[in-house]
Amino acid sequence: MAGKILLVDDAAFMRMMLKKIIAPTGHELLEAVDGSDGVAKYKENKPNLVFCDIVMPNVDGIECLKQIMALDSNAKVVMCSSIGQQTVVNDAIKIGARDFIVKPFDAAKVLEAVSKNM
Repeated sequence: MAGKILLVDDAAFMRMMLKKIIAPTGHELLEAVDGSDGVAKYKENKPNLVFCDIVMPNVDGIECLKQIMALDSNAKVVMCSSIGQQTVVNDAIKIGARDFIVKPFDAAKVLEAVSKNM
């Protein structure tokens, strides 16, 4: 069943990469340019799944995750980053992230995260 997926990343190129991978699955794709935009779009659209970058200006991914989880404790959020810092990943999982994928995106891993969490 197709649903809504929110892509939160300050890099337009990274959002485009995710869109190219996910679009063929038929899900509706929404975009946010930073964490505060991500929280606003989450409130407005109630997506089924969120892909959220960790390092962003204004509101970073960890704070975005905290705010989304405060709005909806059942939110499904997959964190994305080129930073393989285990402590950040562990923090995100403790806060409520469902998964973590590393940039550059591996299409198979992205699609696996979609199928696992939709």
